[in-house]
Amino acid sequence: MPGPLIVQSDRTVLLETDHPEAQDARHELAIFAELERAPEHIHTYRITRLGLWNARAAGHDADFIISSLERWKKYDLPEGVVQEIRNTISRFGRLKIDRDSAGLVLSADSDAILVEVSSNKKVAELLDGPTEKGMRVRDWARGQLKQQLLKLGWPAEDNAGFTPGAPHPISLNQQGWELRDYQREAAQKFEMGGSGVVVLPCGAGKTIVGAAAMASIATNTLILVTNTVAARQWRDELLAKTSLTEDEIAEYSGSSKEIAPITIATYQILTTKRGGEFAHLALLNARDWGLIVYDEVHLLPAPIFKMTADLQARRRLGLTATLVREDGRESDVFSLIGPKRFDAPWKDIEAQGYIAPANCFEVRVSLPDEQRMDYAIADSDTRFRIAATAQAKIPLIKSLLAKHMDEPALIIGQYLDQIDQVAEELNIPKLTGQTEVDERERLFKEFREGRLKALVVSKVANFSIDLPEASVAIQISGAFGSRQEEAQRLGRLLRPKQDGRSATFYTLIARDTVEQDFAQNRQRFLAEQGYSYEIVDAEQI
Repeated sequence: MPGPLIVQSDRTVLLETDHPEAQDARHELAIFAELERAPEHIHTYRITRLGLWNARAAGHDADFIISSLERWKKYDLPEGVVQEIRNTISRFGRLKIDRDSAGLVLSADSDAILVEVSSNKKVAELLDGPTEKGMRVRDWARGQLKQQLLKLGWPAEDNAGFTPGAPHPISLNQQGWELRDYQREAAQKFEMGGSGVVVLPCGAGKTIVGAAAMASIATNTLILVTNTVAARQWRDELLAKTSLTEDEIAEYSGSSKEIAPITIATYQILTTKRGGEFAHLALLNARDWGLIVYDEVHLLPAPIFKMTADLQARRRLGLTATLVREDGRESDVFSLIGPKRFDAPWKDIEAQGYIAPANCFEVRVSLPDEQRMDYAIADSDTRFRIAATAQAKIPLIKSLLAKHMDEPALIIGQYLDQIDQVAEELNIPKLTGQTEVDERERLFKEFREGRLKALVVSKVANFSIDLPEASVAIQISGAFGSRQEEAQRLGRLLRPKQDGRSATFYTLIARDTVEQDFAQNRQRFLAEQGYSYEIVDAEQI
């Protein structure tokens, strides 16, 4: 029987979603291709250079990729695409950055390639003349050189090694739990590469992968996280799952400025400026760090990339649920943090019982006539806000909460005035960026313990928040169809439930508005991960 994939000469791949082998084909396709569009019946993927290089770094060669396309094809593969895959994959590692007794050296397996890249003006500024084996690299330029070479289409293999960092003994304390096979494999593949990114769904234990990497390297470690709540969750997890004690772990954030062998800092504190200068940059050199962990690496602020370019001698581990960045800087993650070392499809981990299954719905409401008129005469930004904060969503929220009366529910919104209104009208506690850290932790604790059945939360709850029993999410507004936001919000629900129940994820959309258009982008993420979604009218709830 012909397969579900149609490979086209422009490197797009069409997946027939109704085909009986579509799910198997999707899992392999996601290793090296990016989903671009995901309507109901045909999903469009694109084979990109960065996707192929990430696949190569994760251990998949050209033969694997081509045989995968051959296995699932409906028609013969275009010969030009086959050749382009082989040529692109072959570029990976033909340039190498090594270290000799005098410093860094850029070499190539071909004099022509070395001449080509070194004649580029931006690359030439980072080099310091020829050596016996290649070109001398300026000591400070290791990160910038990798960025520039990637832009030229020649991703360099960085074999220059890492400073070991000050040793610090760490071991996993596996009492009452075991390292899962995929967590062990992820940590091992990172250790073999020395730097790079591990992609795992929310709830699959990315923190444990970080802890396993820390235990194998056993060195002073700097962990960078999105916010203070995430910092405290990392601390609690490390105290529970490793040999580390409270004295060995410090928090460096807006509320605490301590440093220890294991220091957990927020991105915000590192990007804080005073007098035009980064006020806390000294933290990066405060200790002889042997490992830097970037939690939620897809959210890395732009200034952290610049700082990371100067940290290439340190081992770097990025953790994320999705490599998608809304600013398009995936190539900077590749060159400065490292390539993707491990990626497990969400559905595979769900099948093993480690994350909860989820049912996804897009519920469409109609704007009342008065709001429809306001919408018609508004500019584009105001139109999105009118649609996202439509009053018609409030009775729908009530209906959904009644439908899931006995299940812990999160109501997630983008706009503070909308969050205030929903919290007040439904008499449900709210949690936003203005909520004090102690109050946040109290509300989360009551929610975990079942004393609170619902919380209205802003985007601060998108990241690194552990609410394992939440099984319903009602997304009432979001950030212009952000796929990374969809990953985080769906991830709030995927921790396995004690009673084994599945999760339900609702997105409320104003019909025939720009919000409906943006929703198609979020749906791409669900389709990427193998989740189907159902579009229903509010009247059906």
